[in-house]
Amino acid sequence: MHLIERFLKYISFDTQSDYNTGLNPSTPGQAIFAQELARELEEIGLSDVEVDENSYVTATLPSNREKEGSVVGFIAHMDTSPDYPGKKIRPKVVESYRGEDIVLNKDHNIKLRVDEFPELKKYIGDDLITTSGDTLLGSDDKAGIAEIVSAMEFFIENPTVEHCKVRICFTPDEEIGQGADHFDVEKFGADYAYTIDGGEIGQLEYENFNAATAKIVIHGCCVHPGYARKKMRNSMRIANQFVAMLPRHETPEHSDGYEGFYHLCSFNGNVERTEIKFLIRDFKRERFEDRKKEIEHLVKKINSEFGAGTMELSLVDEYFNMREKIEPVYHIVDLAEEAMNDVGVEPLIRPVRGGTDGARLSYMGLPTPNIFTGGHNFHGPYEFISVQSMYKSVEVIKQIAQNAI
Repeated sequence: MHLIERFLKYISFDTQSDYNTGLNPSTPGQAIFAQELARELEEIGLSDVEVDENSYVTATLPSNREKEGSVVGFIAHMDTSPDYPGKKIRPKVVESYRGEDIVLNKDHNIKLRVDEFPELKKYIGDDLITTSGDTLLGSDDKAGIAEIVSAMEFFIENPTVEHCKVRICFTPDEEIGQGADHFDVEKFGADYAYTIDGGEIGQLEYENFNAATAKIVIHGCCVHPGYARKKMRNSMRIANQFVAMLPRHETPEHSDGYEGFYHLCSFNGNVERTEIKFLIRDFKRERFEDRKKEIEHLVKKINSEFGAGTMELSLVDEYFNMREKIEPVYHIVDLAEEAMNDVGVEPLIRPVRGGTDGARLSYMGLPTPNIFTGGHNFHGPYEFISVQSMYKSVEVIKQIAQNAI
């Protein structure tokens, strides 16, 4: 099966994850997709194909060398974001893109505009796959899965090409932060791995945010507004006061590169009770800890003004910067960089302004940098991917397996 045919087949599966089910995997579509992937992996000739009780799909490409060396893993996730529609995806293929705005949905005048997404100019002459303007595309991360499977199929069909032993795994629920929850590192048996879950061609990432979530409940007191003087405590106004106390420009829309932020991502309430949620992100562990302390300090300040228990804070760490675990084995970054150079891709070594399964896996004992898939604008209607970039990702995966010692 050709790479693009494979990708288009994969995105036809509804695999949106769900924060609220409490199931593993969180949605039945992921379990269905896992079984389909396992069937395909067996069909192309991989060994040890398995789907466990949590729908983690694993398989092995045995080494064909006289002496076995490193075991390399390649990992991608099956779910798509729960935050934007991902059902009934109707992709569009734009052949030999000419640098113009792309009409995604004529009826609703939805366009992929060059002035809003100037990265399009990098792909003039490429074939692009886009959405139809009313769903995401699913290249995050079904492109990664298609690229890994296609690379494995190449080795099976070309047995004279030497390669190391490869282990692959396709995980559920990465988009809701649970992709590594049931990952068995010891059973997986790789010395190191790569998530194929990045964006632009050439991306090679071994740094990511330290991440925490702050959930705050504000308790108010509801009284008839005509008689509320010195009695009402409006929980929404208190929540607004708290938000205004945080640094105004330390937000996602004002930050880039290695800058961290506080991200107000939900605000729901009424006079009596309001819930707000913040994502806390920073690359430096010291600054990350300072941000959490600032949240705790401001909660105490609100409670000292409005009364004990007005604000209740739940502060939970999510993942940490994988750089701490990658630097001692930096040769795995060098290996990926060398592979890219070998196949004519310029490495773009940048920090991940987010997280991947690899961040958690690195702290679980499996160092796992992140490599590009070729996609852009994930999690929304303006998502697109270059076909040529996808083929280059396949080449990089193949080259890593050949170069690994």
